[in-house]
Amino acid sequence: MNYQAAIFDMDGLLLDTERVCLEAFRDACYALSLPFLEQTYLGIIGRNAQGIEEVLSAGYSDKIAYPTLRAAWMDRYHPIVETQAIPVKKGVIELLEWLKSQNIPMAVATSTPKELAITKLKLAGLYGYFEQLSTGCEVKQGKPHPEIFLLAAERLQVSPEQCLVFEDSNNGVRSGIAANMQVFQIPDLVAPCAEVLKLGHIVEVSLQEVHQMLIKHASQSQGKVQ
Repeated sequence: MNYQAAIFDMDGLLLDTERVCLEAFRDACYALSLPFLEQTYLGIIGRNAQGIEEVLSAGYSDKIAYPTLRAAWMDRYHPIVETQAIPVKKGVIELLEWLKSQNIPMAVATSTPKELAITKLKLAGLYGYFEQLSTGCEVKQGKPHPEIFLLAAERLQVSPEQCLVFEDSNNGVRSGIAANMQVFQIPDLVAPCAEVLKLGHIVEVSLQEVHQMLIKHASQSQGKVQ
């Protein structure tokens, strides 16, 4: 590992938002007398607004117009995430503090729209850790395309090869790998599929384990230099 910057996904990686979002969607389906198509829903994780619309429109095309479904969903989701601090995932604070102590610049690359992403990070007390924020509304192609991670690296003024990426979703991992970055996956709602596991990135249970791995690597590197 040789890195000069760290780029983090947000939902499901830094914040335990994916469960909140899923429950809001499921409640919206029940309110509209629709079936909750779990596998269809899980297919949207890691995608930007356009990608979400494509997946859900295909899954519910014979049942309801997407704008109607989305409105009922967001009516249940936004009142929570715009006013309440979403719990931070295990190991997040410790890793962010350590990277900060190592003078490693950090960015968030999230499919969430910019203003909502800022709100979530501020409510959770994480916003101040990051020098840059790249969001789904700022790119033409969402994850699994690498554009959002390349934008984050450009804003940090670090080459993609020198960036660590932390992701929970398969789409996010594909995006980071395609950007030629060093990727860690900490799965949330969806386990890594066989195709993604073949990409050769590192998979860990939580960011706590990643933190310990990076500390060990830094210690070994310092020993070699000495």
